[in-house]
Amino acid sequence: MGDVSVTRFARILWDYHHVGHQLQPADCILVLGSHDTRVAERGAELFLAGWAPLVVFSGNLGALTSGMWSRPEAEDFAEVAAGMGVPRDRMLLEARSTNTGENVDFTRRLLAERGLAPRRAIAVQKPYMERRTQATFARRWPELEVLVTSPQIDFDAYPTQAISKDDVIHIMVGDLERLIVYAERGWSARQAIPDHVMDAYQELVAAGYTRRLISRTDG
Repeated sequence: MGDVSVTRFARILWDYHHVGHQLQPADCILVLGSHDTRVAERGAELFLAGWAPLVVFSGNLGALTSGMWSRPEAEDFAEVAAGMGVPRDRMLLEARSTNTGENVDFTRRLLAERGLAPRRAIAVQKPYMERRTQATFARRWPELEVLVTSPQIDFDAYPTQAISKDDVIHIMVGDLERLIVYAERGWSARQAIPDHVMDAYQELVAAGYTRRLISRTDG
């Protein structure tokens, strides 16, 4: 498959993984940790713009960061936010979770321990993980209204020296598979997947974009 076709199919997955939520004022901003500190920057931007009075950074070391970083994602993200002007006393850190489900569960527990029961939250995630984040919250914290957002970057501009275009495509393919499998396992809410999205997914799998499929990872 040529690069033009790969890019066309990848854009279909990229667009599908976005949920297009409109921001509204919220009780807190929940920033899910990862290898991409632009997620922390987006969370800080939202706080500084007044969308919510509290930011929670969640994440220990996950599948991608365990070989890259030496301290929890939440701590690195908090450093980024502090550098942008977010006061430390308006942050909470959840530094135990190693996957999206734990991000949700442990953050919920952390807030409850502090007597906080938010009704609406803004969740911040990588662009290609918006939909899986929405699906995970819907299953694991259904009473919370969650608006999902991500760094405002398009597909062409997203790759960096640390994560190549091919890396992004491998991860997007794996995330689409997880939407299906995790719903079957009861870990996240089922998502409707249009035929053209499934077709793009299958084409990319056939082209060898399989590195982040569940069968190739720890799940």
